[in-house]
Amino acid sequence: MAARKQRVSVGSNVCNRMKILRSLAIGVLVACTPVSDQLAAPTPEFSIDVLIKGLDTPWAIDFAPDGRIFITERGGRIRVLERGHLRPDPWMTLDVASSGEAGLLGLALDPRFAQNFFLYVAYTYRTASGKMQNRLVRLREDAKSGKGQLDKVLIDNVAAANNHDGGRVKFGPDGKLYWSMGDAQESPRAQNLSSLNGKILRLNPDGSIPKDNPFANSYVYSYGHRNPQGLAWQRKTGRLYATEHGPSGFQGCCRDEVNFIEPGKNYGWPEVRGDETREGMIPSVIHAGTSETWAPAGASFATRGPWAGSLLFTGLRGQTLYRLPLDPNDPRKAGLLERHFYRRFGRLRDVVEGPDGNLYLLTSNRDGRGSPVEDDDRIIRINLK
Repeated sequence: MAARKQRVSVGSNVCNRMKILRSLAIGVLVACTPVSDQLAAPTPEFSIDVLIKGLDTPWAIDFAPDGRIFITERGGRIRVLERGHLRPDPWMTLDVASSGEAGLLGLALDPRFAQNFFLYVAYTYRTASGKMQNRLVRLREDAKSGKGQLDKVLIDNVAAANNHDGGRVKFGPDGKLYWSMGDAQESPRAQNLSSLNGKILRLNPDGSIPKDNPFANSYVYSYGHRNPQGLAWQRKTGRLYATEHGPSGFQGCCRDEVNFIEPGKNYGWPEVRGDETREGMIPSVIHAGTSETWAPAGASFATRGPWAGSLLFTGLRGQTLYRLPLDPNDPRKAGLLERHFYRRFGRLRDVVEGPDGNLYLLTSNRDGRGSPVEDDDRIIRINLK
């Protein structure tokens, strides 16, 4: 560390010039600023309360207009928090293949939920022959029982694996449904436009393909992804950003990404990673470098309070809530990445700004890779003053 600090001191003039050139990627600034300095930042004054405890690996959360909160648990249950109490019986239980990173994953309520009672989830299952597949379905709440039931299978038979199943389901400001899909541990699929793996998919709420999708008769919105798990739209501009897990094991280390997603663009996996470039492939806005792993999951833009306008995303292995300021006038211009609540709650799966302006964090300490405490897993509500 002493040697690194000396290099930073000697190169301080170079760093100052680089910081003036704000259009440069933050990855360039990493060379000038120690990671410890780059991530160190004071957290605004806040209050914390544990909204729910004792969950089994919650994966996604969404809010109904009547005040209820819906949560998926990776083992297959959809839970409901109502008037501050967790219903003892699940809203619905799905038969899923819960292993590794697979199982019941993303969740999104229809923007017109108060009228149509539709809810969308993605999950991994096994066929009769034992093959793992990913499926996106539309559920509907029964008016009499208040329970969920299957309404329609929207997309089916997408290759799955124990890892790299993506899984984030969200509605965009355009009213379309987006589903992030990993490469299911077969990297070449990400560059194959005939495969839905290694892609961000876009569809109409009824499961049909939007006419303005970038590829004719295809759900594919962007491709060249390894394992995208977070989707968030910048307020006012409507720009889409995604968090993505970088390589590990024999494929190298780290280089988790935040990407600015544009329709029809190729984000390079597995041909390029980190700072590597190739014609026709889009580099990340920021990546983790080669010595740190974020394992980024859920993402959300803060629209209120001291962090308004910033992209927030959670880290599983990083055990952190990350804050990345982004320029509303330049989609690839980012400020310095900040780390908050480092190792305070353990592995973090999702972050969502609720209708009340509070942030809701989902822990993932019972996912087989964490060290759960007695009341894990939890939903933690943070009120930034």
